[in-house]
Amino acid sequence: MANRETKVGVRERDLLYKFMISHIVSHVLSIVFSQLFYDGHQNLAINLSTAAKVTDACPPSDRLLNLVSNALKSEEADNPSVSGDAIHPGSGIDLDFETERTGSSVQTSQYETVYVTSHKGPCRAGAFSPDGQLVATGSVDASIKILDVERMIAKGCPGSDIQEASGQTDTHPVIRTLYDHMEEVSCVQFHPTELLLVSGSHDMTVKLYDYAKPSVKRALKSIQEAHIVRCLAFHPSGDYLLVGTQHPTLRLYDVNTAQCFVSAIPSDQHSGPITQVNYSPNASLYVTSSKDGDIRLWDGVSNRCINIFPRAHDGYEISSVVFSRNAKYVLSSGKDSLVKLWELSMSRCLIAYTGAGASGKQTHRAQACFNHTEDYVLFPDEKSTSLCCWDSRNAERQQLLSLGHNNAIRQFCHSLTQPAFLTCSDDYRARFWYRRPDNVNLP
Repeated sequence: MANRETKVGVRERDLLYKFMISHIVSHVLSIVFSQLFYDGHQNLAINLSTAAKVTDACPPSDRLLNLVSNALKSEEADNPSVSGDAIHPGSGIDLDFETERTGSSVQTSQYETVYVTSHKGPCRAGAFSPDGQLVATGSVDASIKILDVERMIAKGCPGSDIQEASGQTDTHPVIRTLYDHMEEVSCVQFHPTELLLVSGSHDMTVKLYDYAKPSVKRALKSIQEAHIVRCLAFHPSGDYLLVGTQHPTLRLYDVNTAQCFVSAIPSDQHSGPITQVNYSPNASLYVTSSKDGDIRLWDGVSNRCINIFPRAHDGYEISSVVFSRNAKYVLSSGKDSLVKLWELSMSRCLIAYTGAGASGKQTHRAQACFNHTEDYVLFPDEKSTSLCCWDSRNAERQQLLSLGHNNAIRQFCHSLTQPAFLTCSDDYRARFWYRRPDNVNLP
């Protein structure tokens, strides 16, 4: 009798465990599928939920993203060796939780030029290093300059804490000048982790420089392309490099071997020259824009195009695309003088920032970007050579800032770490702008 009761008890426990496991698995899968729906992968979510026989409703939700973000923050708090510079999935502008600016970042109208460098030809390329300590500029004269940010600030802000800390009041900000291209330098970007700089040119080459060497002038490595190189983007690991050219086909290069990869599906590609490419901070996605007027979203692992925003700016050429820090949004600008914020989970334009470009269509491409806190959206106006600024959350126009150039601004970028930005112009000059500390006065 006792043996029979024991068998019944074991059978009941087995049924209970199976029910618990089934319920837990179903709940976890529901969270995963909800995240897929939220991120815009509807077809994948439907196919997986059908295969897994999950019958529970899976409404779009970013609960999984929040759980992972909180886990990473908890891990960093428990383990001091985890880098505090890492960008967590939940950081950046998030309109699901906030619609009003809560940060303390200053408006760009309070920025000032603290340093100007000149080339021998129009300056059309520029970039900040990921840590914000260096900038690079490229010119039609085929030269590249690398400048030290602290030295520029020290020169432009006498008596500042940075100058006192460096103790180098007479040190020239230009720390490297590179000559290895034969024609216009069209794009530059710093390696995410190493002291390397990559550049693309109208001479149809991509060149990699090791600027750790003080005497460097020539490239460490060169990749020959078949068309004019228009844009570049390092994978966040630094192991791969996306290259956009005058040809519609996007290239992916292994930085170490220079091996080239392209998508096996011809329909994935643009139908016009590629104007901009940008990786999301976690490398799960990258985005491209083109003269064909489309924005394409790509899977960072399979390198397949997973979404298209056709005629994103009413058919006008797309000038720039950039991810928000949390990779929920893409900020784009077009030759229609509009800046748009796209919500990837719903595949829609969430906000249009208007008021720039009184003359309508632009002649040259102009880049839109966030400031370092993502409280503001910035865009240089071609007609007035002034900087337009909007509250990123409600599109409220802010005060204009005259950029002081005598010709069209061809490159604009903001530091990821501090209130500073760079403008490059056809007047041969690149201007470094900085928000002076309140306790520093002009000489």
